[in-house]
Amino acid sequence: MATQASRSASRLMISPAVILLLLWMIVPLAMTIWFSFLRYNLLIPDAVSFSGFENYHYFFTDPAFWPALFNTLILVLGVLAITTIGGTLLALLLDQPMFGQGIVRVLVIAPFFIMPTVSALVWKNMFFNPVNGLFGWAANSLGFAPIDFLAQYSLLSIIIIVAWQWLPFATLILLTALQSLDREQLEAAEMDGAGAVSRFYYIMLPHLARATTVVILIQTIFLLSVFAEILVTTNGGPGTSSTNLTYLVYAQSLLQFDVGLGSAGGIVAVILANIVAIFLMRMIGRNLEM
Repeated sequence: MATQASRSASRLMISPAVILLLLWMIVPLAMTIWFSFLRYNLLIPDAVSFSGFENYHYFFTDPAFWPALFNTLILVLGVLAITTIGGTLLALLLDQPMFGQGIVRVLVIAPFFIMPTVSALVWKNMFFNPVNGLFGWAANSLGFAPIDFLAQYSLLSIIIIVAWQWLPFATLILLTALQSLDREQLEAAEMDGAGAVSRFYYIMLPHLARATTVVILIQTIFLLSVFAEILVTTNGGPGTSSTNLTYLVYAQSLLQFDVGLGSAGGIVAVILANIVAIFLMRMIGRNLEM
């Protein structure tokens, strides 16, 4: 009886927070779904009418939709490849004893705390600028013509910027997992004649599998909504070469003041994010059961 009473009391105490959280999520989502079925432009506020699935049809038949979807997938996969591989290598490096190890770890993790707009401006003006940027100066010093990365390789440039921001996160998670590995197991393998590559492949890599899936899940959820880096550097261009779904929704709603069309695009983006999240959660569940 006491246990049942304590459970009821705990549920009663957390119920206001749960209700507030549900309202915080459900009310905006419900309003977005409702607006997605309306013909609603802020420039003509008096001409609101029900349009059914017209906004969804327009969004899916927009010539920019499929390139934006493709760019979104390439952006997510490219950043994940760089951060998981680079994070693993950095975690292995930072796990080794070295002078000033604490300072090095802080410096490696520091980019994760920089605002996306600030890091995008830094990369745009200090690195990718073909006239005053570091890469342009290096090309001129070697006798090559400087490359305008944001114009010629816009999507690759966005991938590099975002990967630089998320690499510290992957490194931190993988380093934590690596430090939880039993050192006696590594020492026993080394005494049995296993080389560094064999120890990494057969011992470290399986141990990092769960941490890697967590990194992939968390990063994917955030990478599907990358926006600030594109807005600051390329504005989705040239053309639609660096436009992702999030920027496409912004362009159709805020730039054209079309609330209905932007809401429909937002719902499509949410559905896509949930599909990817469910798939990754099942993948993580399988790894945890192994």
